[in-house]
Amino acid sequence: MTPDSVLLDTSFFLRFLNEDDPLFLIADGYYRYFLENEMVMFVSTISIAEYCVGGNIDELPLRNLQILPFNSDHAKQTGKLAKIAFDNKPGLALNQRKIIPNDTKLFGQADIESAIAYYLSSDSESLKIYNLLNHKVRLSFQFVDLNVPHHEVFGLLNL
Repeated sequence: MTPDSVLLDTSFFLRFLNEDDPLFLIADGYYRYFLENEMVMFVSTISIAEYCVGGNIDELPLRNLQILPFNSDHAKQTGKLAKIAFDNKPGLALNQRKIIPNDTKLFGQADIESAIAYYLSSDSESLKIYNLLNHKVRLSFQFVDLNVPHHEVFGLLNL
């Protein structure tokens, strides 16, 4: 794995696989950039499950993706991150049993996997949780907002 890998969330695939989506061209630009620069693109088993709620795994470009299973190291880190999120956003707590949002699970994966430098999503609520967590503990990856084209994020000329 290269140190410039990216974890793609479900919202990326929903835009990238729908040519009618307003963010399709931006998603396509990222995808092409990652391929051209030989950046490893990861998809979590969590995102695959979310995608399969309304789609089929065969629709995902798996030949260019590495599947990242959610494991016990990811679970431990997710628990730490979720505790911070729950302690700082009391509205997230549900009774005595805490339901951990999938975004936090994906952040746990990205934070544990040293090769992952970027997390790409168009989810503004996810960005809020990332900002809260990154303020409390320095996360090891950068959140990239799909609403911002890749050439702006990576400082390229848009020729």
